[in-house]
Amino acid sequence: MEQVTEIALTPERYIDERVKQYQGWYDRKSVVMKNRYLRMRAFTVVGGGLVPVLINMDVDLSIRGYSVVKLAVTLVSLLVVIFVSLESVYHYREQWKNYRSTEQLLGHEQFLYRAKVGPYKGLDSQEAFLQFVERVEDSISAENAATLNVMTLAVEAADEGRKKRSSGE
Repeated sequence: MEQVTEIALTPERYIDERVKQYQGWYDRKSVVMKNRYLRMRAFTVVGGGLVPVLINMDVDLSIRGYSVVKLAVTLVSLLVVIFVSLESVYHYREQWKNYRSTEQLLGHEQFLYRAKVGPYKGLDSQEAFLQFVERVEDSISAENAATLNVMTLAVEAADEGRKKRSSGE
């Protein structure tokens, strides 16, 4: 009969294999979401400012009978609407803030645990470790629920938009 060897989960192993892994993941995701949000936001602000300027330009430039200014206004306006709509669906700002705050929370929790302060003050090593794991896992779970909520709202908003367009509202 084969004997099963139990591998003990030490605090250092948990921090290295779980906490730091998630901190890195949240950090990378927050950077991606921040970049998406800021790029889209910058384009919508600049594009929204350009449209009235372009409309008021007294330039009669056309290519093959099409007004270049009219084409530019239409294109910029369309892109502004698309970017604003995508942000309202995907909530990049909220995701960025959620990922960053969870990454910071995990680091904060790790320092509290290592310094044996806050919720870990006065606990023996095993109790402190169990509480640390519980608090970290609760934070990860809460972030997952928040992201799922944001993405569910995004899917529902997209479905609602499709229904309105198909019904002609």
